[in-house]
Amino acid sequence: MYKHGFARVAAASPELRVADCPYNADRILDVIRQAAERQVEYLVLPELCLTGYTCADLFLQRQLLDGALEALRRIAEGTAGQRLIVIVGLPVDIKGRLFNCAAVLQNGRILGLVPKTCIPGYSEFYEPRWFAAAEELETDELLIGGVPVPVGNDLMFVSEENDNLAFGVEICEDLWVPAPPSSLLAQAGAVLLFNPSASNELVGKADYRRQLVSGQSASCVAAYVYAASNTGESTTDVVFGGHSLIAENGQMLAESERFTHESRLIEADIDIPRLQYSRMVMGTFRAGRGSRGYRTVRFCDPACALPAGRKLARKIDPSPFVPGNPQVRDERCQEILAIQTSGLMKRVRHIGSKQLVIGISGGLDSTLAFLVAVRAMQRLGRPASDVLAVTMPGFGTTNRTYDNAVGLIKALGATLRVVDIKAACLQHFADIGHDPEQHDLTYENVQARERTQILMDLANKNGGIVVGTGDLSELALGWCTYNGDHMSMYGVNGGIPKTLIQYVVKWYADHEADETARGYLESIIATGISPELLPPSPTGEIVQLTEDILGPYVVHDFFLYHMLRTGAGPSKILYLAEEAFGQGYAREQLIGWLKVFYTRFFTQQFKRSCLPDGPKVGTVSLSPRGDWRMPSDASAALWLREVEELSGAAASDAAR
Repeated sequence: MYKHGFARVAAASPELRVADCPYNADRILDVIRQAAERQVEYLVLPELCLTGYTCADLFLQRQLLDGALEALRRIAEGTAGQRLIVIVGLPVDIKGRLFNCAAVLQNGRILGLVPKTCIPGYSEFYEPRWFAAAEELETDELLIGGVPVPVGNDLMFVSEENDNLAFGVEICEDLWVPAPPSSLLAQAGAVLLFNPSASNELVGKADYRRQLVSGQSASCVAAYVYAASNTGESTTDVVFGGHSLIAENGQMLAESERFTHESRLIEADIDIPRLQYSRMVMGTFRAGRGSRGYRTVRFCDPACALPAGRKLARKIDPSPFVPGNPQVRDERCQEILAIQTSGLMKRVRHIGSKQLVIGISGGLDSTLAFLVAVRAMQRLGRPASDVLAVTMPGFGTTNRTYDNAVGLIKALGATLRVVDIKAACLQHFADIGHDPEQHDLTYENVQARERTQILMDLANKNGGIVVGTGDLSELALGWCTYNGDHMSMYGVNGGIPKTLIQYVVKWYADHEADETARGYLESIIATGISPELLPPSPTGEIVQLTEDILGPYVVHDFFLYHMLRTGAGPSKILYLAEEAFGQGYAREQLIGWLKVFYTRFFTQQFKRSCLPDGPKVGTVSLSPRGDWRMPSDASAALWLREVEELSGAAASDAAR
């Protein structure tokens, strides 16, 4: 595989003339040359593209069958000296039966022939008139040019260099049936699935085709590459559009324009290790089950012959937790609020809580938790006043955050309580012998724990529970005070990353808040992220900005996503970050933040090991009862060693 395990795949729909095999071979060779120039490793071409899918009874003519085999030999010869894998469709007669086959070619050789399993004979399809199904095959080998070639739908193509790199092939209709062969190929280990197809166009069919390809890539946890015949096919009864698609685990990476006569090629880079990691995580997937039923055909990994420095042919999202499409993002935010609200409602019903007690700071996290608490009470048919919202100004509280907190509480009709914690903290400093002028970790955490004590005691006094406010990003970095803001009786934000919270609050402001509440919410969104535990500036401005200390949350959320969701290590995460953020951050900055991330992620696990209950919201979660189980005393040495190597390499590059 290429750098960090990316494999470049392509689907092409070349120009064709029905029944003109020499012409079709020329066009296919042109596409192969184009693919080689783009450093493609795997290329799939349409079903029966050497002859055309619409040859009808001409398929039974010896001239056409011989012409197709001759064209296949030409194309195979055209791949000599290359490691590029080419998959091309043609009719092949075997022992008196005709089979619709996909030939797999590499470096001048025909590695194997895969016949179509499901032969459609309904509506506009008449394939049983000419073709037999794969199950009717009575041999597992065919001589082509005096060379034995394995044939069958039981072929698994496996890399000579890496047993974990394998691909399989199915043809057109095979995907449209209840149990596609690709499902079994995937369970047997194939991470790349190729489909040479014809697939004519009908109104609405393109959408269904997208759903099939995307859905199959997701259920197989694989890349699915689909190439369909273009408009050069016969239009006697139907029209073909050349619709090619590339999907990876449910995500559409590339799609061709339809209804063009000239040759079209689309490409994308597939993250093979990410697919393999996802399969390992899914205990129900169990890649390898049933693999004994497949014959192994070895191929040379095309990536081994590629030069270094190939530009990545896929977009890396700098904010993987935040959908880029505004409509999808709005739907996501609405669903998140629904999940949080439903979880809290269940807890209130079960306990019979008289009140929900929550600390409001005027920051994003406590604001979202407060909105969820109010929504939960409203949906339970109870007044917002059953939410006891406590704002607790301390040494770092600014007028802006205090005013926003008080204003929002009043606007939503919750019960407001103001408890100034400064005197209590000064008394505690005296009790433990701490100089209040020493603004260290003790100075900060005393305030956080004092606030939590107040909330817990108010909950006891009023028959309520404390609603937690900490988010997923803070949990990953351990940016919370142990047994302070780290603790609650139900944490509604624990599954939501910092980069997404502002959008959830914005959705509420736009769709559920009145004009007064909306004004406070917009001001809160625009406020810098801070725990406000250090005194403000002489002009009353926040001086303790979290991102100045830790690094940008957008970067740390990116690191978190790719560590937990894709299984990437430090060097790959850095590579992806440089692709995602471009010139936004220097390499040295990213490496520095990566060191902060791994150091804090490992050393702060003890805080995550005793988290309060709270709902899982997305695919990444750090709950010790579900997604993430990690020893609190695990060593980060291997990860940090790799970060240090990256740092050394960056310094060496800078010196040159």
